[in-house]
Amino acid sequence: MKPKFEPDAKYQPDSFSFSGKKAVNDILAKYPSNQARSAIMPLLDLAQRQVAKEGAKAKKPYGGWIPRAAMDQIANIVGVKPIKVYEVATFYSMYKLAPVGKYLVQCCTTTPCWLRGSADIVKACEKASGAHMGETSKDGLFTLEEVECLGACVNAPMVQINDDYYEDLTPEIMTDVVTALKKGKDVPVGSQTGRKGSMAQNGPTSLEELAKKEGVA
Repeated sequence: MKPKFEPDAKYQPDSFSFSGKKAVNDILAKYPSNQARSAIMPLLDLAQRQVAKEGAKAKKPYGGWIPRAAMDQIANIVGVKPIKVYEVATFYSMYKLAPVGKYLVQCCTTTPCWLRGSADIVKACEKASGAHMGETSKDGLFTLEEVECLGACVNAPMVQINDDYYEDLTPEIMTDVVTALKKGKDVPVGSQTGRKGSMAQNGPTSLEELAKKEGVA
């Protein structure tokens, strides 16, 4: 469940400004001047990514989220009342309106992942990160969320961490992924068992010659 928007919470900064005008202007240029409000969604995403970059360098790291001050700034840029931006930001789940960890771990527990053991993936993730579902770890590195289908059912169970999918998980692999991220190491995205795309686990069952030619057999 998406956390409640708390516009007057203590964690809300007093101000926000975009770090570069070019990125803002490039977004605005995609829309007619009399339809600037169409830029609200990409500007929200830009703000969230800017906060994430700043958070990655902080002594106690944090991830991308959208402060109220950023939404007010976006409203000013596109020429609408702030409530219009709040309405968009609170509707879509990809916009985070409260501080999150450097790594936002979204665990899919919908039927295909559940049938493939997502409950054990959740337990492994909680144990390795030191946070329970819906919480942020004390070191600021991980926020765990339970989400509905992320569309990678054929490679279940899976999780999304920030922008990336990690698929074909086991509790042991999930533990290794979290441990590596905690140490600042890069983890290959996608299938964690070497599966190519959505190929059957026992290899290609059709167009085998083409698969061998492309190096995926």
